[in-house]
Amino acid sequence: MGACQSRPDRPAGGHFVERTLEFEGRSFRYAVFVPATAAARPLPVVLFLHGSGERGRDGHAQTTAGLGPWLRRNADSFPALVVMPQVPENEEWMGFNTRMALAALDAASVEFGGDPARTYATGMSMGGYGTWEAALLAPQRFAALVPVCGGVRAPRAVRPTLFVTAVAGEADPYTALATRLKHVPVWMFHGARDDLVLPDDDRRLHRAAAAVGADFRYTEYPDGNHNAWDATYADPAMWDWLFAQRLP
Repeated sequence: MGACQSRPDRPAGGHFVERTLEFEGRSFRYAVFVPATAAARPLPVVLFLHGSGERGRDGHAQTTAGLGPWLRRNADSFPALVVMPQVPENEEWMGFNTRMALAALDAASVEFGGDPARTYATGMSMGGYGTWEAALLAPQRFAALVPVCGGVRAPRAVRPTLFVTAVAGEADPYTALATRLKHVPVWMFHGARDDLVLPDDDRRLHRAAAAVGADFRYTEYPDGNHNAWDATYADPAMWDWLFAQRLP
């Protein structure tokens, strides 16, 4: 495992850089948003997991939807490092790809001075599922989670491969997930009219979390469809909450 990169003079403002990760015999390109040099160090770190439409090998598509466009509009004021790995075509955020994402997170955190006590994970749609996958694989790694329009079980018959693998075999995967991550603050977001990943999974997970005493917040946009990410990432209250969380 290792990262290969060039190191040109870094701009003073927030900007994206491309990196390559050699991981378990395969090569992956990923993107990193580096905040302005004026941002306080060590840097908070956000792992962002993209949705199905951004899969590929170019190392760039994952920056074009969700958090990436918002970062470009707010490049000079956003205070955190953002690590954006990419899943190859026709694959999911599970197993090997989740381990690859954590390896990219580790490499970028070392290179740019990330704060291990203020490391967070968020993702949208397929990446919402991936947020749970990453947290269950590394349950002590993240200070907080923000899954957006994700779920636990496969959302539709045409997408049977999309589910949270670590709890798939449980009779009640919602209670199992909430119990295993009871110690992690979570804020879930979903559109009430989402017809691609129905909000029922997040509603059930929120109820299960309340039953076991887990700190899982849930915001549902009454008129929102599948694109809940634009409203979520533009919400200052979400970022204020997220960056207030830290590991002991």
